[in-house]
Amino acid sequence: MIDPTARVHPSADLEAGVSIGAGSSVWHRAQVRVGARIGAECIVGRDAFIDEGVTIGDRVKIQNAALVYHGVSVEDGVFIGPNAILTNDRFPRAITRTGELARADDWTVSPILLRRGCSIGAGAVVVAGTVIGRFATVGAGAVVTRDVPDHALVAGNPARRLGWVCFCGQRLVGPTGERAVSDHAGAARCPRCDAAFDIAGDACVAA
Repeated sequence: MIDPTARVHPSADLEAGVSIGAGSSVWHRAQVRVGARIGAECIVGRDAFIDEGVTIGDRVKIQNAALVYHGVSVEDGVFIGPNAILTNDRFPRAITRTGELARADDWTVSPILLRRGCSIGAGAVVVAGTVIGRFATVGAGAVVTRDVPDHALVAGNPARRLGWVCFCGQRLVGPTGERAVSDHAGAARCPRCDAAFDIAGDACVAA
């Protein structure tokens, strides 16, 4: 289950049934729980937590002390910043109505999906039941409570859309060089790599 080319630090805690792909690295004191799957060429940073059954695609970077809980699915090329938290319960309680300790049958997992190429900033919280779109960016410290469209830039608490970002992460600009803000419509481009996009409503697609 652990590819021979993967690097796992001796202090990391890997439970039974964990799968780690070729060329991946799991660093100091990271914990990877039972049945979690980590793809090829991934980096799992110091003190990161990957919960049971979590699936991680290829070339994913999970920075120090990030918490990725059961029910999260991560596609290829995703960045998860330090101390980011991906939750799984929209109605958390420690006890039942009768005062007993809540068990697995007493709550329902609300999955999170991180689509290909998206980035979750340092200290951000992604609330259970949300989807972060392809190549979207969640700003540092944001609290995401609803789905984020492809290429959207969101920040704040609760997170709101501020604009749009390129495949390379740069803010998109309009035809005259102004920033493409949340309600921008029409053509946009990247000032760094000159990639072209069309924006309409909640959709931002490469032209």
